[in-house]
Amino acid sequence: MANAELMAEIIRGDMVESRHTGHAVVVDGNGTVLEAWGNPDEVIFPRSSAKMLQALPLLESGAGDTLSPERLALACASHRGERQHVDRVSDWLDELELTEENLFCGPQASRDRALRHEMIRAGHAPGRVFNNCSGKHTGFLTLAQHLRAGPDYVDPEHPVQKMVRAAFEEMTGEDSPGFGIDGCSAPNFATSLSGLARAMARFAVAGRSSGARDRAASRLRDAMIAHPELVAGTGGACTDLMQAADGKAAVKTGAEGVYVAILPDTCLGVALKISDGATRAAEIAIAALLVRLGAIERDHPVARRHLERPIRNWDGVITGTERAAPGLAG
Repeated sequence: MANAELMAEIIRGDMVESRHTGHAVVVDGNGTVLEAWGNPDEVIFPRSSAKMLQALPLLESGAGDTLSPERLALACASHRGERQHVDRVSDWLDELELTEENLFCGPQASRDRALRHEMIRAGHAPGRVFNNCSGKHTGFLTLAQHLRAGPDYVDPEHPVQKMVRAAFEEMTGEDSPGFGIDGCSAPNFATSLSGLARAMARFAVAGRSSGARDRAASRLRDAMIAHPELVAGTGGACTDLMQAADGKAAVKTGAEGVYVAILPDTCLGVALKISDGATRAAEIAIAALLVRLGAIERDHPVARRHLERPIRNWDGVITGTERAAPGLAG
């Protein structure tokens, strides 16, 4: 089994101060591994990078037939709790005749600084609709209503989660060895990194054949690409990278150093995992791979910002650099 490989490093002075290792894999539309770093068979929890997979039953069932692209993007989102996110999720809940108390994702404060301070001044406590997973959970509720199933939609034995697991295993091409409970209380099914990349490649080629799954996958992918601001938000790496890719990629982060990318023009799927779970390294590595695969130009400001980030001290002095591993960007 291959060891983790260098993905990103931190330079201070003339020395490498820290190194982040991990695993990454690129898979084509036929499910063939084209490139790999480290161990492509490393089994991981994909965390929020799997939200597109979790949203598939919402569309395959017919429950989401009339959902707008904005709502589909939110179903795949790890949003920042900005007004553009919470207002849309709230309207969606209203149409279901539900409230945020029906969400199992837990309360969270807005990550929008101005809105968070406004909430504090107004005595507004953190709410479930502000949770970064509230769009995904509203999608779960939409499916649960369609199925006339019970309200405990995060129970692994609930019809919603059984459908999610089936779609997850079929898209990855693997039986999941098990699940853990995610930060939002939903089960998160494990898979290999190559399985996760295989699923992303299937999203990449969606729209080239017929069938409910093909239509569902293409609608979710296209919604993310059309509305990157809803997938993360202002300053979010997923949003910035998708905007820089200009239609060539759908990009999604997951907690603990996971990232995936869907490249429809080249029919490729990408998945990576940073071994120590560092978000900074995962953002650097996925940016490097997007440049390597031609989804983002190397000289684009977003690419340059991620491939080699200056480190500034409290006085604004540049003291070092965070950068991609040599050769990772091609």
